[in-house]
Amino acid sequence: MSSAMGSPTNVFWHECAVGKGERQKLVNQQGCLVWITGLSGSGKSTLACSLNRELHSRGKLSYVLDGDNLRHGLNKNLGFSPEDRTENIRRVGEVGKLFADAGLICIASLISPYRKDRDACRALMTDANFIEAMLLSVLMNIPLDVCERRDTKGLYKLARAGKIKGFTGIDDPYEPPLNCEIKIEQKNGVCPTPCDMAAQVVSYLDGNGFLRA
Repeated sequence: MSSAMGSPTNVFWHECAVGKGERQKLVNQQGCLVWITGLSGSGKSTLACSLNRELHSRGKLSYVLDGDNLRHGLNKNLGFSPEDRTENIRRVGEVGKLFADAGLICIASLISPYRKDRDACRALMTDANFIEAMLLSVLMNIPLDVCERRDTKGLYKLARAGKIKGFTGIDDPYEPPLNCEIKIEQKNGVCPTPCDMAAQVVSYLDGNGFLRA
């Protein structure tokens, strides 16, 4: 059955016979979007890959949407202006929504510095299947000085030298989530290991029923 969606452009939504519930039953898990946000060098990609590996070892189907990787294809035509950052996040949110609807645990790993853009992605999800870690939100709450000391890509050095403009944390703001589901942070000045970070997210997913249909 088709229903009209915006008659001026003659676009219609087509419903398919197989629904989200049936797809989730097939893979025995709940589709959701785990959104990992934080400064450059905070460990977002490290957590995403470690979480992906841990879920795979448990027989759970997941996929990582890495911010840098997406700029090689889907978002290759976007820069780093506020407008382009917003469009970058919008596209990733829409793709993540599709993965979640397919029954996958989608792990999005992006700086995503602006709160309004992350909130817009959360609003795309019609149920509780957005986790901010910080959507499920997962916040990589690692201090700027720690991220800058790591500087594995040499970007902070370039930003400090004025060779990169609009760099998050240096001359462009990072707005942390106000109510994220998961917060990853140092304990007694020590950053958690990749396995410990992944275990924290898996514990949340398991405790909230995402790892079973």
